[in-house]
Amino acid sequence: MKKTIIVMPVANEESTMAEILDEILALPHDNLYVYPVIDNYSKDRTEEIIRQKEKESNRVKCIFYKESKGVISCYLEGFRHALADGAEQILEMDGGGSHRPSEILQFLERLEEGYDCVWGSRFMKGGSMREQPLYRRILSKGGTWLSNLVLGTRLEDMTSGFEGFQRWVLENMNLDNFLSTGHMYQTEMRFYCRNLHTIEVPIHYVGTASSLKASSVTEALELLFRLKKNEKFVMGSFPERKQ
Repeated sequence: MKKTIIVMPVANEESTMAEILDEILALPHDNLYVYPVIDNYSKDRTEEIIRQKEKESNRVKCIFYKESKGVISCYLEGFRHALADGAEQILEMDGGGSHRPSEILQFLERLEEGYDCVWGSRFMKGGSMREQPLYRRILSKGGTWLSNLVLGTRLEDMTSGFEGFQRWVLENMNLDNFLSTGHMYQTEMRFYCRNLHTIEVPIHYVGTASSLKASSVTEALELLFRLKKNEKFVMGSFPERKQ
């Protein structure tokens, strides 16, 4: 089994953290590691729980990112650590229970089949999205439609945060040049990888009734039209598509 590292930004997840880590470690994959990435935004016992799991298992590594500028910077910092530690495959997922650990295996199966990237999709057949207010569903679905229209992509879900990559994909990206700091990060990533050998897999997303500021939507729309210009800075020396 290839060395696989799951990057998981977390904050204030003390009610779910131990259970999620236990579920991941129980999966039938002996070379699977979990790198929770935490910062000063977390004020509860989340870090303490992770540190305890780290003592109990050599497959858990707590990354405290002091220079964090938000959840997206934590994703990218987690990728850097995963690459430095020899990951052959890298997954990203939410640590608050929105993504099911039991669905990790389908990502690994597709990566083992040779896909460069595997995208979790709430909107394809077999996927679902629940415990989300109607406006969040509309924004997610509408964001996918608009992204496909503007960027020329053809995915069922352009905004899901459950994703998997072969090492070489992230290794050849300039992670410091991503534009997104919030909701558009997954869209940005999928746009840059649109010409690679990719596939979507169905996921069952469990959300929350968290609010979304109007300014965030405006910023996302503005960024959408800047991605094509920024592509050369992230993918400037990217190799030809792998088969």
